[in-house]
Amino acid sequence: MCYHCRCGRKERAMARSAVNELQQQIEEVRREAFAAAYNAAMRAIRDFTSRPATASGPATARLRSHSRAGRKTVAVTTSGRRRTGAQEGVPARLSAARRPQRDSNAQSIEEVLQAASPQTLRQAEIRKALQDKGIKLAFTSIRHALGQLEARNSAEQIGDTRTWRHRGGSS
Repeated sequence: MCYHCRCGRKERAMARSAVNELQQQIEEVRREAFAAAYNAAMRAIRDFTSRPATASGPATARLRSHSRAGRKTVAVTTSGRRRTGAQEGVPARLSAARRPQRDSNAQSIEEVLQAASPQTLRQAEIRKALQDKGIKLAFTSIRHALGQLEARNSAEQIGDTRTWRHRGGSS
């Protein structure tokens, strides 16, 4: 290829257009694969959510497989993986089907503030008291519940401090 004439420009332009076309085809295949995977995932979610929840523990399906010794039952988790060996008796999640009732965080925090009344408590002290009762809450959840209690005049923040007390208003 010489640089003083135009003999190589046509080949380079053809190569560029071939590369661009290949990139467009690859992108189209990626989009189609993504759409197919997304549709499959949404179908799996719809199937999973349409099944009734069981209160007896994690959602597991029972598959029967044939073996020479006869029939054998194998536990399969909702993700499709088989549990084997020592994992057989261990639940995947504790009480996945049961959610706490709405406003239960605020009620628990109000009980803690009532028990400590007339003292004031910091969020860390409230969290510690809740943990002693077996309730684990994040600080953001505690702050949100304190805001709810403040809105219904059940709790109040003391000045510019970060301490809270029970107000004794309506609950």
